[in-house]
Amino acid sequence: MSKKNILFTGFMLFSLFFGAGNLIFPPFLGLESGTNFAPAIVGFLITGVLLPFMAILAIALSDNGLLSMGSRVHKVFGMIFAIIIYMSIGAFYGIPRASNVAYELGFKQIVEANGNLPLLIFSLVFFGITYYISLNPKKIVDRIGQFLTPILLLVLGVLVVQAFIKFDNISSAPAEDYASTPFVNGFLEGYFTMDAVAALAFGIVVINALKDKGSRSKSELVKGTLGAGFIASIGLAVVYFSLGWIGKVIPKEQTFGNGAEVLTAAASMLFPSGGGLLFGIIVILACLTTCVGLINACSRFFNEIYPKFSYQAYVAIFVLFALVVSNLGLNAILALAIPLLVFIYPISIVLVILSLSQHVVGGGKMMYRLSIFITFVFALYEVFASTGYSSDRVTEWLNVIPFFEHGLGWAVPAFVAAVAGYILDKFDKQGNK
Repeated sequence: MSKKNILFTGFMLFSLFFGAGNLIFPPFLGLESGTNFAPAIVGFLITGVLLPFMAILAIALSDNGLLSMGSRVHKVFGMIFAIIIYMSIGAFYGIPRASNVAYELGFKQIVEANGNLPLLIFSLVFFGITYYISLNPKKIVDRIGQFLTPILLLVLGVLVVQAFIKFDNISSAPAEDYASTPFVNGFLEGYFTMDAVAALAFGIVVINALKDKGSRSKSELVKGTLGAGFIASIGLAVVYFSLGWIGKVIPKEQTFGNGAEVLTAAASMLFPSGGGLLFGIIVILACLTTCVGLINACSRFFNEIYPKFSYQAYVAIFVLFALVVSNLGLNAILALAIPLLVFIYPISIVLVILSLSQHVVGGGKMMYRLSIFITFVFALYEVFASTGYSSDRVTEWLNVIPFFEHGLGWAVPAFVAAVAGYILDKFDKQGNK
């Protein structure tokens, strides 16, 4: 495996991760954290960069990717959970959301558009390009790693360099949440990028890209994945820090409601005659590369578990399905997807950590089953809470659990359950000797 192939695979992975959500979270974090920017961005980088890298590595170390990881709990669980992951971050949510964000924050920055017809026309063009790039999986690295990623980085670089030159390094006081616990809030912002879940899908794209470039042995694949993941992680960390810094130092002449407004304003201040165009190009490119990666990952996965349809047929199916869902509008997509996402994200994180831990300390079925079961219970509660069906009494009881108020109530119980399961596995092995 040549260093050039690993480099371009790393570029591809960077682009797959760097969607519109990743683009707009850091600037708002910088704006809100103010003088507490340093601990806030460190927290963000842990969950926005380190955790996805761990997920990619866990996929590389597993013999059959996500299916293998889930099967350590149970084969049925492994299959069902993998399908839920791919459908939720793919055709049901990730792909339509990226298309809608590209339209709302990208296209509408360039062209004045209102109503359903412009969205339909944009979607047809956007998914037509997505379909063309995704059609030949062996050219994904070449098309994204060698062309789209450098263009995206160049456009982002122009914006960031201008910000460093023209904006004064003056920070405001942090907002209330970032005044007392900046690290925790930054950690949670990175958590909500959902990149750890996306990494479980993108892992198969990286591994197949390396195989297409000649890697065959497991050691080569792990080494190549580690290298590509490191390159993507460094790129993400630099870009996240830079975008966060823009939010931190942007002149506070107006109020901002989200990171998109921060970046739009920054682009207009730095490039008065073409700021909207610049920001629009950044958003559309970021969303396009993410959609290509998700289409590729979903099509590869379903082609492997049900090869009756070809990869190209699955690409067409997912593109058409996402095209239809996209035209429901962004608000409808978010409303449908949130309960599903709050359910799968905690389980995904625990599964990744357990998979990596197994390569260090070992472990068996009970470690996985107890920890995943406890996480499942908390995730199910979050689903009911997100739809307004939670009980005040139950919420009051659960509030005693560390980090529960931050939506991380599953973390400590899952850890305790994993340790208990690990001990039970050890006893079981000794009893069977």
